[in-house]
Amino acid sequence: MGNPIGEGFRGRVEVDIRDSAPDWKPFLQPQAPAEAPNVLMVVWDDVGYGAMDVNGGPIETPTMRRIADAGIRYSNFHTTALCSPTRASLLTGRNATSNNMACIVEASTGFPGSSARLPFENGTIAEVLGERGWNTYALGKWHLTPGDEMDASSWKARWPLGRGFERFYGFLGAETNQWYPNLVEDNHQVDQPAQPEDGYHLSKDLADKCIRFIRDSRMVAPDKPWFTYFAPGCSHAPHHVFKDWADKYRGHFDEGYEAIRPAILARQKELGLLPDDVELSPINPHGEPDVTGPDGQRWPLMDFVRPWDSLRDDEKRLFARMAEVYAGYVSYTDHQLGRVLDYLEESGQLDNTIIVAVSDNGASAEGGPNGSVNEDKFLNGVPDTMEDNLKRIDELGSPTTYNHYNTGWAWAFDTPFPYWKRFSGYEGGVCDTCVISWPRGISARGRVRDQYVHAIDIVPTLYELTGVQAPEVLKGFPQAPIEGRSFADTITDPTAPGRTTQFYSMLGMRAVYHDGWLANTLHPPMSGWGKFDQDVWELYHLPSDRTQTRDLAAEHPDVLERLKGLWFYQAGLYKGLPLDDRTALEIGLSPRPRPSAPRDRYVYYPDTSEVPQGSAVDIIRRSFGIAAGVVVDTPDAEGVLFAFGGVGGGLALFLRDRRFHFVYNWLGEDIQRVSSEVEFGTGRHLFTAGFERTGGDPTGSALGTLTLYLDTDRVGGIELRTQPGPFSLSEGLSVGRDSGSPVSPDYRPPFAFTGGRIEAVAVDVSGERFVDREKEVLAYLMRD
Repeated sequence: MGNPIGEGFRGRVEVDIRDSAPDWKPFLQPQAPAEAPNVLMVVWDDVGYGAMDVNGGPIETPTMRRIADAGIRYSNFHTTALCSPTRASLLTGRNATSNNMACIVEASTGFPGSSARLPFENGTIAEVLGERGWNTYALGKWHLTPGDEMDASSWKARWPLGRGFERFYGFLGAETNQWYPNLVEDNHQVDQPAQPEDGYHLSKDLADKCIRFIRDSRMVAPDKPWFTYFAPGCSHAPHHVFKDWADKYRGHFDEGYEAIRPAILARQKELGLLPDDVELSPINPHGEPDVTGPDGQRWPLMDFVRPWDSLRDDEKRLFARMAEVYAGYVSYTDHQLGRVLDYLEESGQLDNTIIVAVSDNGASAEGGPNGSVNEDKFLNGVPDTMEDNLKRIDELGSPTTYNHYNTGWAWAFDTPFPYWKRFSGYEGGVCDTCVISWPRGISARGRVRDQYVHAIDIVPTLYELTGVQAPEVLKGFPQAPIEGRSFADTITDPTAPGRTTQFYSMLGMRAVYHDGWLANTLHPPMSGWGKFDQDVWELYHLPSDRTQTRDLAAEHPDVLERLKGLWFYQAGLYKGLPLDDRTALEIGLSPRPRPSAPRDRYVYYPDTSEVPQGSAVDIIRRSFGIAAGVVVDTPDAEGVLFAFGGVGGGLALFLRDRRFHFVYNWLGEDIQRVSSEVEFGTGRHLFTAGFERTGGDPTGSALGTLTLYLDTDRVGGIELRTQPGPFSLSEGLSVGRDSGSPVSPDYRPPFAFTGGRIEAVAVDVSGERFVDREKEVLAYLMRD
């Protein structure tokens, strides 16, 4: 007899293979149990509780209704109030701060609980199911990779493929242009397959790719189950959609956001989502914007609603159009999701597919009280003006805008609750749509469950439904306890208990839920108020007051004190400190790790991947020089030499009509142009744009002089204003083309360079005059 070879081998090994007995079992790929269900997790972005008709809202979503009618609506489902934290919880079953996701990855800090580094001890459901025989696919928004790990050079262990997904197609960051997305397939950047004028839109692209992923596997192994995480960019800003889809809602919102809320609430009651005694939360519940902080600080200017009756007629027309565009965007994306379900039904897979469809937080208020034609202004701390927005009403939703509706619609689409995304202490921020279906496994049809459940409960529920036991060790990492609790029992038992306790913390606001009571602080997120020891705490009994209209803190001080203590206990348990209420601009400008040490000069090359904003040279509020070394073969050479940012803000150097051009797009509002006064010829040239800062303005923008040089000759210049903050959350830096939306309206992207060869582009941020060192720069380019 031979000796067994290898762990689990039960064959026999002799000198001669003819005398040996094989055993394939230990070498086979993982096998899921027979008849194991598929799982489709759909994660909508920024869709408020009362937006879709599946929850009584005014926006038509027949696919979401189709899912709900085949299964169950959960009327009391909760999230973290923001994107990355909720998504981490949905994939791991742990609290946001346990996942080191106290906020979005772009707002990471160097503290436990908020580093934006998802621990490997907190395994994802994709990692678990993948090791048990499921195929695993992720499509759309990821938003779980730190900014310094998103570029081509980075360690990719926290990209989707590093966290258990076999295939990925989508975008890594918080948002992307729906017409010009910055796409990643698997572990590399890719170009979009078509242009918007050819009918391209990201939502359709994601549906196409989702069907392709599943079909590829089923063609070979038709009985193998899959887990698909489908997370469209919708309805996060920018609200991009084809005009005919927006026009379907012409006139639907003319009555205004205050007027539509009673009808939404009435439908919610008819659907059984809310009790008959639920009342609407009032506009500006605390009297904002007149509420002040402990030192008299103002309520954040972005976070209040302008009463509809206070608006001019042209403002009402603008705001109504913003809602029409948004509604069309949601309906269009729901239609694309419907194509995925149609494929599953036609291929015989829908019957044994568990579908969980949720929104990651409440409706978004980043558009502020006036709405926005460029949501990137929010990142820069620059408010929109009605004058600028009205000028572009007919462009809303198109490739020329980066638009977002105003706070009034965020409030309306969160009906009946107060506030919106980011407000973790109020139901408008954390109570969200949740529908679950499984034709083969759930007999209930069109039912409603009102148990209090949370995003951390989804993973353990799916484990129970699929018959999977969470592992103690995964990929060599001992696993932290799953903090969620399965609510699978509520599917068959409407009286089964839900979650009893849940901890919340977001951007300086705190809350804790326990046995029906909710204690929260009146401390608006990103307010900069500080002095958390002086916070005013409120107390609500949610079973009798879902819309938080009656503060019971004075009537039940003992309950409030117990819950305040419970919050601090859970903050210690789940890494919930320190608290951070800094403004958006302060957070955006905070120093964070970068892929390489900061330096005075950066060199970039053509035929390379786009460099994300967080990994690119930092030119914010400082002097800079950009020099492109180019060999021009023909006087008709043209195209982009260097582009950074996109339609919402950025800069570009390009050649056209035998001249050198520089454009600085200040937040999509002020297109500042300068062109060379002379034509360039053939040969080797250095095209340089140098900005010398001389001062600033009240927005925080830098002011100074931009000068163009052709080799060492000055060939043009203008007075320039540069942005106070980053260009974008989604668009980066590229050489030889504009890889995303166009920085300048003067060309159609990608406007790739032709008629010569770009050797390299150097960016200098030393503060010295760039052109004075031309020979040094040329040598530097040649060396690199």
